[in-house]
Amino acid sequence: MPEGHSVHRIARQFARNFVGRPVAVSSPQGRFADGAAALDGREMTGARAVGKQMFLEFAGQAWLRVHLGLYGAWDFAGEILVDPTIASANGRMGQTNQRGTDAERILDDAGENSLASIGAPRKARGHVRMSEQTRGIADAGEAEWPPPVVGQVRARLLTDLTCADLRGPTACVVATPDEVREVTDRLGPDPLVGDPAENEERFVAAVRRRGVAIGQLLMDQAVVSGIGNVYRAEMLFRARLDPHTPGKRIPEELVRELWRDWTRLLAIGVETGQMMTMDGLSDAEWRAAMASRDDRHWVYHRAGLPCRVCGTEIVLEEMQARKLYWCPTCQR
Repeated sequence: MPEGHSVHRIARQFARNFVGRPVAVSSPQGRFADGAAALDGREMTGARAVGKQMFLEFAGQAWLRVHLGLYGAWDFAGEILVDPTIASANGRMGQTNQRGTDAERILDDAGENSLASIGAPRKARGHVRMSEQTRGIADAGEAEWPPPVVGQVRARLLTDLTCADLRGPTACVVATPDEVREVTDRLGPDPLVGDPAENEERFVAAVRRRGVAIGQLLMDQAVVSGIGNVYRAEMLFRARLDPHTPGKRIPEELVRELWRDWTRLLAIGVETGQMMTMDGLSDAEWRAAMASRDDRHWVYHRAGLPCRVCGTEIVLEEMQARKLYWCPTCQR
């Protein structure tokens, strides 16, 4: 399931390519036909994300709310104006920006150029997928326009230059301003939305009044927005915190540090497009991590492997039907 950084990146891509332009909206699959008809031809006036939810605003006080869920993805094609504020192509996020100005090309084991994925400031005739398994821009030359529909496309958003196809979302609905407000009011704080100090206080209060395991609370979108399986496991390891510890038993300062760490990691994820959760890496280690997803994390997806810190075998268990990775020595 896409975590918060992916959804913020997608919203920024819409802001860059669609906001301020009339949009033709259709539903090739047919499941969103009525909603598409209601939005078709309107100008897109805004795009924003809160946690894992994305909201596209259209003229006439109409909104398109999208939740990608486990299988959803957006495919962009055509003239892609990539936001220069994300995936800076040469920054070393979370550490020091000591790389040159020319974009390096590091392909990971999924074939993605991690440094240039949705980010180097450029205009391209190409194709890019934005989901948890984000793909980099692929130039398409003089491709057919508009591009042919491939597979089950729930919604197609089309300007004269750019196409965005939505596949497999959990939610794709037209909403009124009041309905958008109802959804966002139910969500926990997002470090990129609203007042930072107020967000921190909301998170601290929500965690410390509950007797629920912190491993469950971090996945509760009413407690904090945007955290999924990867960030949950990594944040708890970075805090050396047992996932089963009840929220109300965690010292306040440690809860605050959890929030501040989420703020840091989310910023790294939005800018680089990668859930890079390891720090203190050498140049060679950093390049290896960018080239291999398995080298970007302390514990996630490392069941049965030795802990990178103490050597203890990383444990895999289920918590509320989701996989949880943790070190039983470091996190005691």
